[in-house]
Amino acid sequence: MTEPLSAPAYELAQVNIARLRFPLDSPELKDFVDALDPVNAVADAAEGFVWRLQSDSGNATDVPVLGDDWLIVNMSVWRDPNALTAFMYQGRHRELLARRREWFELMREAMSALWWVPTGHHPTVREAEDRLLHLRAHGPTPYAFTLRTSFPAQGAEPVAPVDIPEGLGCSV
Repeated sequence: MTEPLSAPAYELAQVNIARLRFPLDSPELKDFVDALDPVNAVADAAEGFVWRLQSDSGNATDVPVLGDDWLIVNMSVWRDPNALTAFMYQGRHRELLARRREWFELMREAMSALWWVPTGHHPTVREAEDRLLHLRAHGPTPYAFTLRTSFPAQGAEPVAPVDIPEGLGCSV
């Protein structure tokens, strides 16, 4: 008799922040704002999607991040990097990704981070901020990494206390 397959112990969390070039209610961001609900619906139905951050608005554009009113946050959990990548680079999301420079400032520091979470855990914005700032300070580590430099699923701790050097907030 074969053993039943067990659920994976970890899932992949991702955070992506962007600094707006214009107010969310401006004509310049209309195409972006109009695409939020359809793109989120595609994500929600995507193979390997687990969870996404959302407020009462149904998205996360009004969730504060890093103490900057011009930043918006996107955070989600996926089964694995392949599921996240498949969603990111296909269909409507890919179309929006191609237009990101119209809507968001080009930033010098990392604006996205990945990390493993125990299955069923929904990360907080504070947790995401810590992971992103850790990535900025230390580069990719098992605690916070990128799609290009990833690490196997594991319970990772910071490589050092998260003592963020001056200037690692958000600069343009």
